[in-house]
Amino acid sequence: MIRLQNIEKVYRTSTIETLALNSINLEVAKGEFLSIMGPSGCGKSTLLNIIGLLDAPTRGDISIGEQKTGHLGDRELAAFRNKKLGFIFQSYHLINDLQVVDNVELPLLYRSMSAKERKQLATEALEKVGLSNRINHFPTQLSGGQRQRVAIARAIVGRPEIILADEPTGNLDSAMGNEIMEILMDLNRNEGTTIVMVTHDENMAHKTHRLVRLFDGSQVS
Repeated sequence: MIRLQNIEKVYRTSTIETLALNSINLEVAKGEFLSIMGPSGCGKSTLLNIIGLLDAPTRGDISIGEQKTGHLGDRELAAFRNKKLGFIFQSYHLINDLQVVDNVELPLLYRSMSAKERKQLATEALEKVGLSNRINHFPTQLSGGQRQRVAIARAIVGRPEIILADEPTGNLDSAMGNEIMEILMDLNRNEGTTIVMVTHDENMAHKTHRLVRLFDGSQVS
């Protein structure tokens, strides 16, 4: 489902060059739940952004499914992300002025469908994460765990094949973090969604199929 070959990422300024990722070779199978761990600043989020086509590698090749992505233009990349990928962020990235259902609908605005279809898909996604009774609330009226559930609903509303999660339980207590993990594991187990998750939590990482560790931008296990 995901293949990275000889990925390198270098950040350059006029005075310094920083090697963020070095010779990353990684394959993620369809239906796999992979976790990525490592100390702060080791390149975890950079790697996730490259997998998610939000950032481009300095060198190397990325394939998602059968699609090689290196030659795609900005519009093609945006359309491909919208169709294939769902994103979950540690800080939720919800719009406080929009109701929950409208937040979840956002990825569908870039697709050719009616407002009624968008509303139906958003409502179904919220039901999957146990928030059907909160569709008309605003994010500020929800707990942290509920906001993360909204973020998951937004990630899955377009029925992507791959979900990329950056510290999805990082801002939550252990009980709520476990609930969020159960939702992700259920998506993986019952719907076959491929998931790549960055985490600092060993307990969460060991619930996934496989663990990859990074150190100073290099894959160490």
